[in-house]
Amino acid sequence: MAVKKFRPVTPSLRFRTVSTFEEITSTVPEKSLLEPNHRTGGRNNKGRITAYCRGGGHKRFYRQIDFKRGKHNIPARVASIEYDPNRSARIALLHYRDGEKRYILAPVDVRVDDMLISGEEVEFRSGNAMPLGRMLLGTSVHNIEMRPGKGGQLVRSAGSYAQLVAKEGGKVALKMPSGEVRSVSARCYATIGQISNVDHKNIIWGKAGASRWRGLRPSVRGVAMNPVDHPMGGGEGRSSGGRHPCTPWGKKTKGLKTRSKRKPTNHIIEPRKAKK
Repeated sequence: MAVKKFRPVTPSLRFRTVSTFEEITSTVPEKSLLEPNHRTGGRNNKGRITAYCRGGGHKRFYRQIDFKRGKHNIPARVASIEYDPNRSARIALLHYRDGEKRYILAPVDVRVDDMLISGEEVEFRSGNAMPLGRMLLGTSVHNIEMRPGKGGQLVRSAGSYAQLVAKEGGKVALKMPSGEVRSVSARCYATIGQISNVDHKNIIWGKAGASRWRGLRPSVRGVAMNPVDHPMGGGEGRSSGGRHPCTPWGKKTKGLKTRSKRKPTNHIIEPRKAKK
């Protein structure tokens, strides 16, 4: 894919860029794989806002994605590459030989009419799914399971991939996009290749309205609020808050470690490196 720029006939178009969508082959989704996508607006079951800066956005249907790749040893033809409004990656519609249709995350090198398959002994090519223990060292993978049979949970965003760096016993070591090296069971399935829409990171929305289309509302600083609304609010004139940065409920933020000490971290071989 590529990124398209605009001639700045208006101020909002001066820096705005969008995808060319040249890899999209169908604009009509498979109706049998759609389901309603209920929007919460950041509110919980009691109607209270628990996730700020959410709301509005364009209406959308959810596309049912096959993260498990559970139809083993049944060939499938790639019928189309489609846009998915719920994620940054493109999706591919598979027509299985037994007549079933499923969506998967589309890898970079997969094209229409390619034949894909998942299983223990399958061809080593982009888009096929197989256990990590049967892959070669140095392989780029995505849609990685954390537990065998649970479905892919790791490395699912546009342009991302993990690399298989070691095998030992019933475990494999994966270098994640963040730089972290973690251990995963060799029986876990993963899909070979890099996820499509690599240039997603280069897209500039260019205006506030583009954020509102995506359901992102403006964020208000705590120091700009009143004392009744935020612990850092109030004061005569402009103030810096007068205390360590905190949440509206007084919990410290910006640097406070939130990883649970109760959860085991023995699966992390090498922590991710802090960005300089």
